[in-house]
Amino acid sequence: MASMQIGAAIHADDAREALELIQSMEKYGVHAAWMTNSGARLDGISVMAVAASHTQRIKLGTSIVPTYPRHPLTMAAQARVVADLAPGRFRLGIGPSHRPNMEAMGMSFHDPLGHLREYLEVLNAILKTGSVDFKGRYYRACDTIPAPLDMLVMAAALRRNAFELCGGLSDGAITWLCPGPYLRDVALPALNAGAAAANRPPPPLIAHVPVCVHDDEAEVRAAVRAQIMNVRLPFYQQMFADAGYPEAVQGAWSDRMIDGVVLWGSEARVAGKLREFGAWGGGEILASIVTAGPDRKASRDRCLRLLGEVARAG
Repeated sequence: MASMQIGAAIHADDAREALELIQSMEKYGVHAAWMTNSGARLDGISVMAVAASHTQRIKLGTSIVPTYPRHPLTMAAQARVVADLAPGRFRLGIGPSHRPNMEAMGMSFHDPLGHLREYLEVLNAILKTGSVDFKGRYYRACDTIPAPLDMLVMAAALRRNAFELCGGLSDGAITWLCPGPYLRDVALPALNAGAAAANRPPPPLIAHVPVCVHDDEAEVRAAVRAQIMNVRLPFYQQMFADAGYPEAVQGAWSDRMIDGVVLWGSEARVAGKLREFGAWGGGEILASIVTAGPDRKASRDRCLRLLGEVARAG
């Protein structure tokens, strides 16, 4: 697709490494850098604030920041810093995360879509109009900022109801591990239905997918099983079952699931798969690099080079 955008997720042990990766992505020509928050690992918004002052063109985003640990006004205050430093380049991606993750932090996890709806309503008001006066079931917020911000607020989505919610309230839906036909047959129709019900244009869908540019099939499968644990979580098992992979309820990757989700193989094969997923998902890819083989840095760099080539080619 001529309009396809290519982004990549940042996986780093410290902030310096994360910044160097983002700068490398910009040099390679990758369109966007994204970062996930998890527990006490690096804070994505903070890293993107630093990256804003050390890059010129690359878009910056979070995919995702869990909502339960932060009040929406706290999230808005943090996001404002990046938006001020990188006008028009920062996209805030949020989501409820998952019950095991949140309960491990001592938080009660219930009605995640209800929480996410109110969270989006607060963020949309304060960031896009400059003020909020909200009293909901889960959140209260009353505040003002000097002016509205040039920033998109996106949300995570895995199943039909979440895509409908994103269609009605967010500036984009961010997936993870969704097979291409599922994006085409479930995600996009639900996203469009939510937008139509809210009488607004449908927002974009960002297809977050694992990518491994590597030729050894056995090493790819081993790397996926070692590095991606999400199939142990009920939300992902349910999504995979909806997508035609009932074996996901066992909580482990089958070869069929890997081949249906992970874009792996030679440069030519992965480039073709990227374009295929871009067509299925609406034009934007968020690649999460899976490193395979004994030299992880070489594996990562091989993938980044390809992502840059595909991004430059459009």
